[in-house]
Formats: sequence, C-alpha cells, structure tokens
Amino acid sequence: MDLFVNTVAPLRLPLIVAPMFLVSSPELTIASSKSGVVGSLPAANARTVESLDQWMSQIHGALHEQQLPWLLNMIVHKTYDRFDAEVELVKRYQPSIVTTALGSPARVMESVKSYGGKVIADVISPAMARKAVAAGVDGLILVTNGAGGHTGSYNPLAFIAEVREFWDGPLGIAGCISTGRDVLAMRVAGADFVLSGTRFIVAAESMVAEDYRDMLVEACMDDVIETKAVSGVKANWMRQSLEKAGIDPNAINTAGIDFSGNISTANKAWKDVWSAGHGVGSIRSKQTTAEIVDAMVAEFSAAVESTRDLLNIYR
Repeated sequence: MDLFVNTVAPLRLPLIVAPMFLVSSPELTIASSKSGVVGSLPAANARTVESLDQWMSQIHGALHEQQLPWLLNMIVHKTYDRFDAEVELVKRYQPSIVTTALGSPARVMESVKSYGGKVIADVISPAMARKAVAAGVDGLILVTNGAGGHTGSYNPLAFIAEVREFWDGPLGIAGCISTGRDVLAMRVAGADFVLSGTRFIVAAESMVAEDYRDMLVEACMDDVIETKAVSGVKANWMRQSLEKAGIDPNAINTAGIDFSGNISTANKAWKDVWSAGHGVGSIRSKQTTAEIVDAMVAEFSAAVESTRDLLNIYR
C-alpha cells in the first residue's frame, strides 16, 4: 500500500480507525495516529463549521510536525449544505486522506490532490467501485456485510476477489475487523489495508456515553441487529439499545438519510440508538486507544507466527 509513503515512521498495522458518526473525536483521531495506525474524523461529527475548523486545527497541530497521517471523511451528496465550507477547511489543514461517502468522489478530487492528498471512496458494490475508479480515486474501501452503522451486503472474500478483477490499486476492507488476526486474514485475501471501528468505540478517547461502552463490553454478535427502522437505511444496531429506545426492528421507516447537517435534530436517532458491527464479541474491556492498538499488534504478530506453522505443515 502506498497511501502513507510520506510518513516519518512506518505504520505498526495497515489499519485505519474508522470514521464513526457521533463516536470519533479529535482526541481519538490524534491518539490513533500517535499509536501507529491512521486516525480519522467524520466532518459531520462537528455540529458547526466553526467547530470543525477548531477540531481540524487541533488535529493538524498535534500530527503535522511528525508527519503522521490522518483521514477526514466527507459527505459529498449534492444536498449537503456544508460541503463548500468543508472543502475550504480541507485545503487549509490538508488531511493526508479524504474519504467520500454518499456521492461522487469527483467533487473533492481537485482540491485534495492539489496538495498531494489521497482520495478514497467508500463503496458497497462492484458497480460503485467501478464508478469510483472511473472518477480517478487513489483507493477504494469496500464496506462489507457486518459493518457497524450503515452496512454493506457482500462477503468480504467474494467482494475483494471481484473488485481485484479490475482494480490493482490500494484496496481497503471495512466490516468485522476487530482483531489483529482479522487484519492478517484480509491482507491474505487481497486487501492492502483495513478499517476497524467497533473495537475502538470503547476507547477512552471516543465521544460516546459510558453506558454505550458498558453495552459493548457485555455484547456478543447475537446482539447486533440489521434494520431500517431507525434511519430508513439498512444499518447494524445494538439490540439492547433498540429495546431501550422502544424501537421495533421490524418497523418500516421511509425517512431516508437527512443531509441537512443539523446533527442535533435530523440525526438524533444516531445519538440515542447505538450501532456496532458483527465483531463486537471481541471487546472484553474498556481500554485506551494505545492499549487497543498494542493488543491488535500482538494479535497480528501471533497470527503471523501461526501462519508460518501452517505453511510448514501443508507444504
């Protein structure tokens, strides 16, 4: 993967801590990048453009001198009314990577590439991947079945194989990446890097309520429910959270996604109902970001050694 060639120190794992709506904070972004992976922030987490300006300044100030990479996730839908203002902040603070969602990455391509940044598109199907490649992206993130929040439909192994038929550039996988073993498995399957989200929700630096962390520590995969009932779009949610909010997962919600940028009202469901991916069973305790990364590095190393043993057996 050549996405991080300008960094001073090599990454400890080919891992991006996923940009999570109403979860990722500037502190989580900074702690992730300083721990040897790539931190990220969804621009929409800041309630106002002024707040986003402050957050991006904070991240830039903490990471720029060491040339540590970080990622900004942007909504690029044509109805998102903060888009132009956010692009101006991207030009000012120059995040290493910009990922796009809910629209064409072409809208940010010129601005990001003007300072040497990389543009990666989140895609949920091979058809979307082809469109992103045609738009000139530097990389793809395949959002697969089991991802927390808005989720994909496809198995990661099959998804990787099909996209690799027409794309040999940087390729990432999002969905169910919760351990170092998962990271190695996706590398072997043909991905260059991964995104891990759910395991980092419990991090001390995330912006979630303590009850959310407690729920994740106690949960298993059976507690993750895919439903459109919350936002009108297919997403994975914690069963206990749905029950607490009195939401029937079988209910029909045709509201769809609101792109107004008014997080305090239009996206209230995401604050009151909590999401998680299928990998939630890997969470056993609350930790700091650095402790989570250390654990995943150790798991990755152990998995590599185990793979060497298997090679000796099956040669």
